[in-house]
Amino acid sequence: MYPGAHADARPDKPALIMADTDDVLTYAQLEERSLRLANHFRALGLKTGDHVAIVAENRFEIVEAMWAALRSGTLITAVNRHLTPDEASYIVHDCQAQVVLLSGKLEQAEELARLCADIDHRIWIGEPLDGFDPYEEVLAGASDVKPDYEPRGDDMLYSSGTTGRPKGILPEPRNQPVEDPNVPIVQLFTQIYGFDSDSVYLSPAPLYHAAPLRYVMTTHARGGTAVIMPRFDAEEALALIQKHRVTHSQWVPTMFIRLLKLPQEVRDSYDVSSMRYAIHAAAPCPADVKRKMIEWWGPVVYEYYASTESAGLTLINSEEALRKPGSVGRDGYMGTVHVCGPGGEELPVGETGLVYFEVEEGRRPFEYFGDPAKTSDSRHPNHPTWVTTGDMGWIDEERYLFLADRTSFLIITGGVNIYPQEIENALALHPDVRDVAVVGEPDDELGEVVVAYLEPEDHVAPTQDLGADVREWLDGRRQTGEEEARPQPRPHLRAAVRERQRVIPSTSTD
Repeated sequence: MYPGAHADARPDKPALIMADTDDVLTYAQLEERSLRLANHFRALGLKTGDHVAIVAENRFEIVEAMWAALRSGTLITAVNRHLTPDEASYIVHDCQAQVVLLSGKLEQAEELARLCADIDHRIWIGEPLDGFDPYEEVLAGASDVKPDYEPRGDDMLYSSGTTGRPKGILPEPRNQPVEDPNVPIVQLFTQIYGFDSDSVYLSPAPLYHAAPLRYVMTTHARGGTAVIMPRFDAEEALALIQKHRVTHSQWVPTMFIRLLKLPQEVRDSYDVSSMRYAIHAAAPCPADVKRKMIEWWGPVVYEYYASTESAGLTLINSEEALRKPGSVGRDGYMGTVHVCGPGGEELPVGETGLVYFEVEEGRRPFEYFGDPAKTSDSRHPNHPTWVTTGDMGWIDEERYLFLADRTSFLIITGGVNIYPQEIENALALHPDVRDVAVVGEPDDELGEVVVAYLEPEDHVAPTQDLGADVREWLDGRRQTGEEEARPQPRPHLRAAVRERQRVIPSTSTD
């Protein structure tokens, strides 16, 4: 489905609502504006498979551009707006964009505009940029006549770039009109999470990420309403759930942690009973955090493990999560999980190795755009349809998957493998810690040592010895048995906070 199908039936229904301003984009407006932009792409000579890029804060134009690409056969890349101009320019050029849309409201927009001056067609949104055409004038000058055939395009999003520069994930070619409802991701989300025309989806995350963007598009494919937050704020998110009677939402564990750190009286003051599916992913969620969210919101918390590459999928619901704390679920929805050792051998239950998905029959394994070497590295040495994105994990006797970390994040200290994610999960629960990053730093004796960089909460005084407080708190958790168990040795969490404690500047989840 596409906006026009719902614009005909319910033209005035909100397709998008901006949470901070209450601005509304109706289905009729989304249909017309995306059609005009798609026709502009066609008038510029863009053909099926050509590329468009957009760099902007959360705003309506991102979704309009997405639907314009989907109804013109083009591939669109949403670029992380927090990247430096050089980093963002690299992606715009690497994806071979023939059109770039850039928000002039971004802090470094002018520098990025200068670096993108060689792109064939340049459009500004939000605020003017030299050498760029105004978005609204582009729409006004484009045809509003719907072509007889609109080939379906797709997104081409970029990997996180944890090892080397990020690379675009080339989607599987489609040969279907945009009206065709047989879109695997829409069908899957509808089947699993019950998206329909009554769905109200809250998006508290940046739209350049795969999950928020694709959930918004799924909401529109089903005729629902998406409420877009410009940036995440814990209490504001609760207020929006109550105000708009939100039924679906998508979160990352950090957001859950910040919600749980709100005072109890604040949490109790908002009605979240409309929520049917609170979906989370992006990183393993500490079992204690998930348990507390389920106690608060009820059995509406669902986790999935996947990737921008759409290599495979595991799912777990609330009841399973309480029975299998720490698991990201079981396969059977989009490929079969295999855990393999360094030589590609499949490992037995309980042993940690590289996680592969066996791509189901009829699907093509993903490719990295313009990088056959990286594509080759993602394949199993003996099974070309087994693919990996570099995550480490293990499965139990019931085939529930547990993640350890990415291979690129692994810290080896004194010959012992340490997975930073487990340590970060524990440290993030401390009431004085807003955020944490655990890394390995060189050490003459051990090769690497584990160091935690802590971002304190606003109430932490400069005189407080946060490192000492966290070390004492971790010891107390170990003694009371609050850490979730797993059937293999874990790193000693107390070692994560060393005497050379770091405090990092304040950051946000947007």
